[in-house]
Amino acid sequence: MSVPTTTEPPNAAPNERARVIRTTAALKAAAVSGTLALPPGPWGLAVVIPDLITVWRIQAKMVADIAGAFGQSARLSREHLVYCLFRHAAAQIVRDLTARVGERLVFQRATLQLLQRMARRLGVKASARVIASSAARWLPVVGSIGVAGYAYYDTSQVADTATELFNEHLEAVT
Repeated sequence: MSVPTTTEPPNAAPNERARVIRTTAALKAAAVSGTLALPPGPWGLAVVIPDLITVWRIQAKMVADIAGAFGQSARLSREHLVYCLFRHAAAQIVRDLTARVGERLVFQRATLQLLQRMARRLGVKASARVIASSAARWLPVVGSIGVAGYAYYDTSQVADTATELFNEHLEAVT
């Protein structure tokens, strides 16, 4: 992974600027992940890796911008970048992949099957068809919202790590 460039100038209030950068990047990551989580079935699985790569690129750019706000862009190295992206949990990559793939494989099918079983037990065959068709339409949206929320949270964690790192570097210099 290469270190992205930034045009972010040093800021007199870097912590406040870092919060703005964080919010912007987190919203962008959530929008990308939420949108890419919409396709059902094999198409949904096919976009998991591109989704992760895109979010990591957004996060890497965010880290570079936060470094710039702290006047630390010249010091930003690959090691700093990797540290910021993956510090908050070494197993986060596995959890991220599991959350995105699992949402598509488990949540959609299991919930739809559960709703269908409940409708059959009640003996209402017509309700089963209505529930199945409406659930099939809404489950990708519900899953997409969950994935978007997770991307927002994950990006916020990366921003917090970067802010903490560059704040410590700033304090060590002054």
